Amino acid sequence: MRLLHTSDWHLGRSFHRENLISAQAAFIDHLIATIRSERIDVVLVAGDLYDRALPPLDAVRLFDDALRRIRDTGARAVLISGNHDSMVRLGYATDLIDAAGIHLRSSLDRVGTPVVIDDRHGPVAFYGIPYLEPEIARHHWGLTERGHSAVIGHAMDLVRADLERRPAGTRSVVLAHAFVSGAEPSDSERDISVGGASHVPLSVFDGVGHVALGHLHGRQAMSPTAYYSGSPLAYSFSEERHVKGSWILDLGASGPASAEFAEAPVPRPIARIRGRIDDLLNGAGWERYTGHWLQITLTDPLRPQLPMDRLRERFPHALALDFDPDHRPDSDHSTWSQRVAGRSEPDLALDFVGWARGAPATDAERGLVRSAFEDVRTREATR
Repeated sequence: MRLLHTSDWHLGRSFHRENLISAQAAFIDHLIATIRSERIDVVLVAGDLYDRALPPLDAVRLFDDALRRIRDTGARAVLISGNHDSMVRLGYATDLIDAAGIHLRSSLDRVGTPVVIDDRHGPVAFYGIPYLEPEIARHHWGLTERGHSAVIGHAMDLVRADLERRPAGTRSVVLAHAFVSGAEPSDSERDISVGGASHVPLSVFDGVGHVALGHLHGRQAMSPTAYYSGSPLAYSFSEERHVKGSWILDLGASGPASAEFAEAPVPRPIARIRGRIDDLLNGAGWERYTGHWLQITLTDPLRPQLPMDRLRERFPHALALDFDPDHRPDSDHSTWSQRVAGRSEPDLALDFVGWARGAPATDAERGLVRSAFEDVRTREATR
């Protein structure tokens, strides 16, 4: 059986206010061409189909077009919801959609119930584990332990229990939207740490043949049987060195699937450059970046006048501008992205409390802020 693993489409997302819908449509064109040319049997989409729970109309139309065109190739598809998606909205009419060979899994009730597809070697059970908001999933399943590891661990217990009831030799593939320990994140993924530690150990997925992961935007092989496909487009400047695309997997009668990577088209390259404004505007070495989307950091000791207007005369696609003077004493030379990397939304809010007051937040205030973020996330997940 020949599989294609993709994820994190984020349909409807922009890039520093640049509309990406045409670039996302070009990726769908590439995806359909790859499905046909590579004779794909099953397409796996591991979550974050949309960029938000209430996607814009053009994103909904593109998603509908993608599903119809996948069906027209003759391939089947298994998709799960991610932390940017609405489980309830994506779960609508899934039984009717199943009849078309498009299997969308966006419900806690169906975790552990596979889509079974046969090839000449026998059945393959595809288990969809959508993004699990820890507090919602914990209460749904009556779990006492909190956090992502607890709820994904329980979901995998359901998967393994179902697999044990199936005929010997049944092959298995799990789709999951999660942050596996040891994986490399980028700046464009939404923090999922509220409700417990965000990371889960890779060992939680033991006992199945292959794991198609979503959530992180860079392609990564976590093991011979577990892969992130990454997003099809760059959604932050931290992804400037990423190679975007999809995994093509050949699932044989037994053993790990063989894997190769099909690169996706690049609508416009991205880069981060830095220097003094006169050098950036006149230096010959910067000419190769004139067609890039750019994040530019100016290192002039004094902030130049109208810097973005001047820079866009040479770099018309400059999108973000930072300042980091190279001769300023006692300065923090880290960029904003570096300063907030690895920090949760509640921690950033508490930093502001401390800055505004001149003293750290109290324990009671910390608890209140974290409860507020958890409540917002829970409400958003059930919209």
